[in-house]
Amino acid sequence: MYEATCPYCNLTADPEQQIIFETETCAYIQKPSEQKVLEGSGLIVPKRHAVDVFSLTPEEWRDTQELLLKAKAYLEERYANEGYTVGWNTGEVGGQSIPHAHLHVIPRFSDEPLAGKGIRYWIKQKENKRGAMSTKL
Repeated sequence: MYEATCPYCNLTADPEQQIIFETETCAYIQKPSEQKVLEGSGLIVPKRHAVDVFSLTPEEWRDTQELLLKAKAYLEERYANEGYTVGWNTGEVGGQSIPHAHLHVIPRFSDEPLAGKGIRYWIKQKENKRGAMSTKL
């Protein structure tokens, strides 16, 4: 599938978008304007328009793993980072703002103000607790 208006279906349409590595089915990309706070961050995206992580093919999963390992080596050589936050946002409620599957690969550093805070940090704050009436039985 292909979506004409999808930025991840059209990786070369944005001159700022950089394809760092690619396989037959996926690409690891970085965009300099996204580096101001999350230095070294990038995305692994399928080339096919897959709406979310749950619609990836076995080949896309395999290529995602290959690119993740290549990105890890690349980031460690270039940034000497000390950890990673790696994750998928899926669905609008899950934080997905572009309806094309994309895996965030974010190098982490001990001198960050939020060092040690992972994916679940914000979600598990007491302000995020659902109301008693919202649980399904």
